[in-house]
Amino acid sequence: MIPMTLDTIAQVVGASLDDVRDPRALVTAPSAVDSREVVPGGLFAATVGARVDGHDYAAGAIAGGAVAVLAARPVGVPALVVEDVQLAIGLLARHLLEHISPTVIGLTGSVGKTTTKDLLAQVLERHAATVATDRSFNNELGLPLTVLRADATTRYLVLEMGAGRKGDLTYLTGLAPPQVGLVLNVGTAHVERMGVGPADVAQAKGELVEALPADGFALLNADDPYVRGMAGRTRAQILWYGESAEAQVRAENVRMADRARPAFELVTPSGHAQVELGLIGEHQVSNALAAAAVATALGLGVTEIADGLHSARRRSAGRLEIVERPDGITIVDDAYNANPESMRAGLRAVKALAGARRTVAVLGAMGQQADASRARHAEVGRLVADLRFDVLIAVGAGDPLAMAEAAQSSNQGVAVHTAEDVAGAIRVAAALLEPGDVVLVKASSEIGLSVCARALAR
Repeated sequence: MIPMTLDTIAQVVGASLDDVRDPRALVTAPSAVDSREVVPGGLFAATVGARVDGHDYAAGAIAGGAVAVLAARPVGVPALVVEDVQLAIGLLARHLLEHISPTVIGLTGSVGKTTTKDLLAQVLERHAATVATDRSFNNELGLPLTVLRADATTRYLVLEMGAGRKGDLTYLTGLAPPQVGLVLNVGTAHVERMGVGPADVAQAKGELVEALPADGFALLNADDPYVRGMAGRTRAQILWYGESAEAQVRAENVRMADRARPAFELVTPSGHAQVELGLIGEHQVSNALAAAAVATALGLGVTEIADGLHSARRRSAGRLEIVERPDGITIVDDAYNANPESMRAGLRAVKALAGARRTVAVLGAMGQQADASRARHAEVGRLVADLRFDVLIAVGAGDPLAMAEAAQSSNQGVAVHTAEDVAGAIRVAAALLEPGDVVLVKASSEIGLSVCARALAR
């Protein structure tokens, strides 16, 4: 954040000052929407959610060091009062970008955004000052909050961009126009809000490459037919990545190293280098190639990219997060989110990690799967059986029961159990686990199975 006075911010966002004694007071630190994350010198944006009204926490934010509150109404403490807090925080972010000059990198996709963003940030920050999206703060609030962490020293601004519906990426790229755009893949996440199938998801995701300038770069996954179809929607120079032979940034000789960590030969226009990732699962190869493609477009050499990928580690919780218990039980927490693609990747990664050890899958519902939801849950159940998991615990009523029924009817020897809710899942799993087990816990975030993962990890 570049230092700005309260009266300057008020002019930028169209705010009136309320209970402000000194309009020249400086905001010198980033903004926050959670009063517990306020830092001295920052702003607190009082947003209204489904369960919590940030205005109720305004006094606590000021006590925690916030200079003022960005609010939709007076709150009894220094405030910048606006009609729409979300719009205002976006305007402030756009104003900041007009006064600094980082290279803005936008990335989107149905799965793998956060992991790819974390890999890319770790490659780039070895080269120059880099600010990247925290956790999965990739929406209309999260993106401007990330921008507001940048300052005049920031060289690279890596922005994860989520899209729940058509038009979302047009809005986000309007707040932070990217010079570099990365599209990972097109899957079924959010399909019920975007249309009836992957083509509708592709239409929404492609808004990112449409926003790129003619002198920018579009990094496109050559292995995904829907992403390949975006080539005609951008003015930018295209750099292809993937395992396809025609990809300019590609992986050759892919293999699984110790503890299910993928290794491969990275090929870029600048040469070849060996990479062994610190993350588990063969699907991480595509995420690593995506990060490598961006770094290549920015001018980094293959050795520098490979070194960054090799040293990179998981940064965001709930994504194949491994906890080893003293009794030899391994808990793999992948409960931040779920869709059919990430379910398949998680199940295969855990099976590879386990080797000959007993495997347990604690799985809940995948959200936003529209009319195909029951069928997609059944497909997951069949995959659990086909991969020869020893135990499946299906959590919740409705679609998870289709998962359980499909696994049971596959007659592959998987022991199927059900639990009504998260508390039930903890009880069932705790009673079934044996020393040496490898346990995958996964569902869409709203199911709350991360609580189960934490409980089992203790």
